[in-house]
Amino acid sequence: MRIGIDARLWSQTGVGRYIRNLVLNLQNLDKENEYTLFVRPKDYDKVKIQISNPKFRISKINIKWHSLGEQARFPAILDKEKLDLMHFPYFSVPVFYKRPYIVTIHDLIINHFPTGKASTLSKPLYESKLLAYKYVIKKAAKNSKKIIAVSNATKDEIIDHLGVSADKVKVIYNGIEEEFKNQKPKIKNKDYGMYFLYVGNAYPHKNLERLIQAFSKVKFQETGTGSQELKLVLVGKRDFFYQRLEKDTRAKNIKNVEFRYDVDDENLLSLYANALALAFPSLMEGFGLPALEAMACGCPVLASETPSLREVCKDAALYFNPNSTDSIKDSLEFIIGNLELRDKMIEKGRKRAKEFSWKKAAQETLLLYQEILNS
Repeated sequence: MRIGIDARLWSQTGVGRYIRNLVLNLQNLDKENEYTLFVRPKDYDKVKIQISNPKFRISKINIKWHSLGEQARFPAILDKEKLDLMHFPYFSVPVFYKRPYIVTIHDLIINHFPTGKASTLSKPLYESKLLAYKYVIKKAAKNSKKIIAVSNATKDEIIDHLGVSADKVKVIYNGIEEEFKNQKPKIKNKDYGMYFLYVGNAYPHKNLERLIQAFSKVKFQETGTGSQELKLVLVGKRDFFYQRLEKDTRAKNIKNVEFRYDVDDENLLSLYANALALAFPSLMEGFGLPALEAMACGCPVLASETPSLREVCKDAALYFNPNSTDSIKDSLEFIIGNLELRDKMIEKGRKRAKEFSWKKAAQETLLLYQEILNS
């Protein structure tokens, strides 16, 4: 059987990590089916050096996601391959593609938190793209053979908002790279001293303005920690949203907030392992991979009480109300003053993280492929 995987987001964060780990594990698990990976020319060499299974073929496709070319040209390219099954690991599906496919939907955050006021696009252009997004994702869900959701919380959202039946949606959890599990930090971060950590993008639903405001109100003297010793370290990609957040933080003269961009996995592992805790204040998440990474590295998690984060972290995290600055502040102060609780959270977090792996995610995905192909 011939299976296609849309790998155009290979080098991206988030969905890119999902695609990379899925593909690399599938090539070790499946020696029978033939695969075609559709990648952008700039990623071709990166993908090629990581593919050793002769059943996997790489096809260059110079079509960006969320583009007219994706809708106008991509279907014809796919049709020539005569695939028995296509996997779109992101909602951006060419709506005129008629052969069997599955789609992974990671979240429906934009349905709840449109970023019009924060977008770099003009209002008319943004609103037209928002309408296009809603049309494409609904069409993709309707025409797919199956939908992969990365959590039960996301599955519930898909059923409610996209009008599909529950039996059409299969929950397959994200995994975590083995190097994040039970590893000693290779790089110490003594220059930071004691710090809280945030990892991820700076989109509005991430709620970082409120996190920074809460951090600025933490009463250091009550914990015996000098203000110069306690920091908030934000790790992400230097895009419009982060630059705006950094500028706003400086304008408000909020001290001890560090912005770190384009951090590689080795340094990220060390940042997790040496942090006082990960602060994860999102108003909504599809899964919450940084929380899982943090737990695997022995970093306690302070998380918003959203359904997906409770599902992923269970009793290994300390939860707060993400709409309350005081609630976030209280959790930051609480973890500083309760080192015994922190040790227990580390133990629970490591145990919880062991239940997730990309190999397991790939195995369940392969079973889904086979189920559809056999039918």
